[in-house]
Amino acid sequence: MSIQWKGVFPAVTTKLNPDFSLDLDAIRKGLERLIDNGVGGVVMMGMVGENAQLSPEEKLSVLRTAVETVRGRVPVVSGVAETGTARAAAFAQEAAKIGVNGLMVFPGLTYKSDNRETVAFYRTVAQASPLPILLYNNPRGYGVDLTPDVVAELLQEPTIAAIKEESYDTTRVTDLITRFGDRLAVVCGVDDLILESAALGVTAWVSGMANAVPKASVDLLRLAAEEDFVRARKLYAALTPLFHLDTVVKLVQHIKLAEHLITGSAETVKPPRLDLAGAERERTIAITKQTLADLSALGY
Repeated sequence: MSIQWKGVFPAVTTKLNPDFSLDLDAIRKGLERLIDNGVGGVVMMGMVGENAQLSPEEKLSVLRTAVETVRGRVPVVSGVAETGTARAAAFAQEAAKIGVNGLMVFPGLTYKSDNRETVAFYRTVAQASPLPILLYNNPRGYGVDLTPDVVAELLQEPTIAAIKEESYDTTRVTDLITRFGDRLAVVCGVDDLILESAALGVTAWVSGMANAVPKASVDLLRLAAEEDFVRARKLYAALTPLFHLDTVVKLVQHIKLAEHLITGSAETVKPPRLDLAGAERERTIAITKQTLADLSALGY
């Protein structure tokens, strides 16, 4: 399946049992709900999917479960988050064997590579697998910035097809689209910048909070694509307080708690993360409940 890079691609939460083992039935149920609500694809084991906390065996189990559950209805993209180039390349090969449709490749974790090292890393991973690659650009989180000049070098690899832009700088969106045109799909990677990004021409969105509110998220991007910005702004205003929680250090906990409140799925996270507690938890509950009330007023 080719990936068109259009629509909402939830960064799917990895559902866990109380003992922190994988809850594969809950993962399947969550995927069915997302597909039923019209998502354009799914990203397994991004940051929201707690990739770095999963064992190698757990990662492959998540991918097998996703491929078997989705059955080709939408593209399945796998996160690639490893500390070493060889491990990242090996994982890319294993993911291709399982049958995923694309890779979202993080920069090498724990080490802030310079531009030359970054290019070498991504080229090696790209050459290890035939799958299309979504570059993951999150300089705040990982200290590596895939600037347009770096991207220009990387596009010498034909399988590098898209970039998840999470620099929090909307001028970067315009710069990338203007410079690379149809050669590179620019994908929004920040929930509370999606309407701004869509207005600049972005047609795909890797979203954390779409796990909790998939239908509203799909409708928001659709309204923007249709240039119905009056209705889109109303929906965005209702969603933005919840979307802000996608941009903070504990985004995984906030997203899983919001999803728990809406669907009943477990909010369990893998240590060293801990479930939210106290005033922090109550604030997220309040924001989620207010968002649901505001969405209800809009007919959701």
